[in-house]
Amino acid sequence: MSFSQQVLSALDPAKVPSDVLPSHLRRLVLTGFMGAGKSTVGRLLAARLGWEFLDLDQHLENRAGATIPELFSRHGEAYFRRLESTALASALGRSKVVLALGGGTPEDLTNRLLIEQTPGTATVFLDAPFATLFDRCVLQEISRPVLADPAAAQVRFERRRPLYTRLSHLTVETTNLSSDQTIEAILSGLNQIPYFRT
Repeated sequence: MSFSQQVLSALDPAKVPSDVLPSHLRRLVLTGFMGAGKSTVGRLLAARLGWEFLDLDQHLENRAGATIPELFSRHGEAYFRRLESTALASALGRSKVVLALGGGTPEDLTNRLLIEQTPGTATVFLDAPFATLFDRCVLQEISRPVLADPAAAQVRFERRRPLYTRLSHLTVETTNLSSDQTIEAILSGLNQIPYFRT
């Protein structure tokens, strides 16, 4: 765990700040596996901060004029990953934005470097055990091809989890947190990390 990384599994209301982030932060990047709540929490967090919310997958599809499954079937994964990196660079050029990454985005070294080397960026890993994430996807009727084979999905999760951890400045354990509590944990956690304090 890096010097600036904290893991929050419980919320101390006394430590929750107002809606003020450290002044030099210009964007928040949310990472994690499917079912982690990146889009749900991201939208609510952006609304609370008065920032823009941007889903990287949706941003990529808008730029490409095609859906991700269409891009995969027409051009293959390598082409998709190149588009993903250019969409990520475009998204990181914005200020006052909460960006939800695709679950596989951190697997690409170029993407990790883009995030790590963009000043004013804090990355938050929304973490939970695989079983919890899988159950959330089932309950929310999230339909992804990888979920058709739970064992393969778990292997993918276990491969990606160390990358999420390494990339993040803050890890929030969301298993027992509501979306609102997760937001409070993010705001509180970022203000408690010495690297991000004003």
